Amino acid sequence: MVHEVYMQRCIELGKIGAGNVAPNPMVGALLVHNNKIIGEGYHKKFGEAHAEVNCLQSVQQSDRKYISESTLYVSLEPCVHFGKTPPCADLIVEQKIPHVVIGCSDSFGKVNGEGVKKLLAAGIIVDVGILENDCRILNKRFFTFHNKKRPYIILKWAESKDGFIAGVNSVTTKISNGYTDKLVHKWRAEESTILVGFNTIAIDNPNLTTRKWQGKNPVRVIFDEHLKLDDRMNVFNDKADTIIINREKNLTSLNKKYFKINPEKNFVEAVIECLYNSQLNSVIIEGGTKTLQSFIDAGVWDEARVITNTALFLKSGLNGPVLLNQKLHSFINIFHDRIDFYQNNLNDAL
Repeated sequence: MVHEVYMQRCIELGKIGAGNVAPNPMVGALLVHNNKIIGEGYHKKFGEAHAEVNCLQSVQQSDRKYISESTLYVSLEPCVHFGKTPPCADLIVEQKIPHVVIGCSDSFGKVNGEGVKKLLAAGIIVDVGILENDCRILNKRFFTFHNKKRPYIILKWAESKDGFIAGVNSVTTKISNGYTDKLVHKWRAEESTILVGFNTIAIDNPNLTTRKWQGKNPVRVIFDEHLKLDDRMNVFNDKADTIIINREKNLTSLNKKYFKINPEKNFVEAVIECLYNSQLNSVIIEGGTKTLQSFIDAGVWDEARVITNTALFLKSGLNGPVLLNQKLHSFINIFHDRIDFYQNNLNDAL
């Protein structure tokens, strides 16, 4: 049980990096000596030091003599390859840490068990699989991207109690409350990209930013098949980068990238190809119904977050999407808003 307690702390630390480390995984690490935590760290930002490095650097000078007598807990198998930073497994060996406890192995091709092998070869005691499922869930985006060759896909919409997401003739209708809106902007900050369809841009002219939450703006992805949207639309401002998936041209300029669909690909396949090739490992899809339903019907989604204003009845308008193969995971209430969190029964395995 002691291992589980320390690994839970690693997971909590790793979560702090949400939205800032992609396409890298979120990782937390602890250094423990005689049941006392003497160091802890997490991966803070893509391209910067990994969790193990930050953990060891956090050890006070008076405790550094204990490093070679301590146990290192880390939520993901230490890397063995040179990327933006040196291999963490080498650092662990250099520091003569005698025992390493790992939450889950890393299936990424450049690691994939090699980190454990290097530690064992150096005579280090290694335990793997502590809170393994929780550690894999922490990096559901990372594992989905590398194992399934596509981004982790989250569907999100808000609807009235009677199932409408907009009024008659798709007239924009305020559904969720201000507190829920802040939560939605927090969700945006945690993902690499945000996607909406042509009609959502043409009718609502959204910004698709995190202006109601302190966090980075996701890359905006829109589908404008024949490039008919006005360049003065908010999604073309300089608040965030924008990818325009279309059938006309490939072009990159300033904060805009035009991605031409392969004629043999349908819309869902084109989005997956574009985001995967761009190394963007997650997307939150916010509408509208046609766009959301296309992913549902294709069975290509991982989570759905459905906001229902239980006090609002529109009686007519634009129907919300209809989920298939869903499993209710949890729900929360924010005043009149109920938020249901679903998982796709067909895409449980990471």
